[in-house]
Amino acid sequence: MVEEGLKSFFLFLSQSRMLNRVAKKWGLRFGASRFVAGKTIAEAVAKVKQLNEAGLICTLDHLGEFVTSRTEAEEATDYCIKTIEAITKAGVVSNLSLKLTQLGLDLDESLCEANMRRILHAARRHRNFVRIDMEDYSRCQKTLDLLGKLRRDYSNVGTVIQAYLYRSEQDVANLRGAPLRLVKGAYKESPDVAYPQKTEVDRNFKRLIEAHLQSGAYTAIATHDDAIIAFVKQFVAEKNITHDRFEFQMLYGIRTDTQRALAAEGYTMRVYVPYGRDWYGYFMRRLAERPANVAFVVKGMFSR
Repeated sequence: MVEEGLKSFFLFLSQSRMLNRVAKKWGLRFGASRFVAGKTIAEAVAKVKQLNEAGLICTLDHLGEFVTSRTEAEEATDYCIKTIEAITKAGVVSNLSLKLTQLGLDLDESLCEANMRRILHAARRHRNFVRIDMEDYSRCQKTLDLLGKLRRDYSNVGTVIQAYLYRSEQDVANLRGAPLRLVKGAYKESPDVAYPQKTEVDRNFKRLIEAHLQSGAYTAIATHDDAIIAFVKQFVAEKNITHDRFEFQMLYGIRTDTQRALAAEGYTMRVYVPYGRDWYGYFMRRLAERPANVAFVVKGMFSR
């Protein structure tokens, strides 16, 4: 009960615009630097290079969620394009991940689509791939609708499906052929739309993994759960699914030893590497997912 209360508390804090503004003034203090690779593209690319040298591939995410104007959305779009260009220039192995709300989804869906097309055009020119992160339930259908439009013209784009949603099994079936990242889900949702129990989420996660792996489409399994990792290893062995058809994904700063171990075993292991000044919402969700991470915040406070 205490852990669930902490999760709800941090998810509530993650949506505070005021605290987000304050956090930008702090910089990456109080433990946030454990989960965020830096404030600039150069800092993030340097981290990606280190991870590549350790046998890990990456996806870079320029953090940002609380866009309130067309100008901010276009600036975020420009930054995404600069990130793609920096990846190519540095010669590192990394995709790009982004959130549609950062590109203006809540302001104007046509603006968001135009911004996404600019990014995908740049990514295609640089032979790179863009992953649209899934946000909360209220934006799920809008995200999938836009993905459908974009995939008519661009093959280098995919999205994320969250196992805690009841609708996700049907969404995976509808998205047959699309490259998907499968996750458990990190937002606080109503039991009207999401499984309330972890055991139910885990069962659905396995169903989604099985379905998408057998569809023939490329599958990214994003998890830090040893039981899920073991399940995937056994399933692909039984079904003779080759390692080039899927990958494991984990977050920057979490279970780094496991990341390297999976890469050493011959699995593709991609690290989700967030960076930027707008780190607050992301950081709060990491604390919500695993309240034990609060220990790093406390340590950061008392070491200053």
